Amino acid sequence: MGDSPLLAGVPGYGVRVAGMGPPATALLTKRGVPYVLHSYEHDAGQAYGPEAVQRLRLDPARVFKTLVAEVDGVLTVGVVPVTATLDLKALAAAVGGKRARMAEVVAAERATGYVAGGISPLGQRKRLPTVLDASAEAHPTIFCSAGRRGLEMELAPADLARLIAARVAPIAA
Repeated sequence: MGDSPLLAGVPGYGVRVAGMGPPATALLTKRGVPYVLHSYEHDAGQAYGPEAVQRLRLDPARVFKTLVAEVDGVLTVGVVPVTATLDLKALAAAVGGKRARMAEVVAAERATGYVAGGISPLGQRKRLPTVLDASAEAHPTIFCSAGRRGLEMELAPADLARLIAARVAPIAA
């Protein structure tokens, strides 16, 4: 992955919302990582990723969703573009496992500390093994949930991978 783009002069850089903000943005601020928050009013009837693309007028290839799966009994995070699905076999292979299935929503929420539709790859309650889809490397910045429905953060994929100690591998189908 390349160097992080300099976002410090961008309006909204490092801005947090109400109080301390979600754990994801608090972590970014604490570590001094450049990011930009983008918010929109969430409509409960829409799918989260496509809604973020539409409401924020973003390139769908740059918007990523955070999915929690279970690989050989271990909760594992896959971060893939919203236009793709998580290739469970590829995820398992990326972490040296054999079998993978999507985790139960309750288990994902309990482990991450976030609600479904707002699960961020950053600032999770329990640090889970994480794999970032290799397509992220094609972009100077990507968007992912900042820890609340209707709140996206934009940051360099290299920064995201470093902060969450993610493996980078092709896991999107």
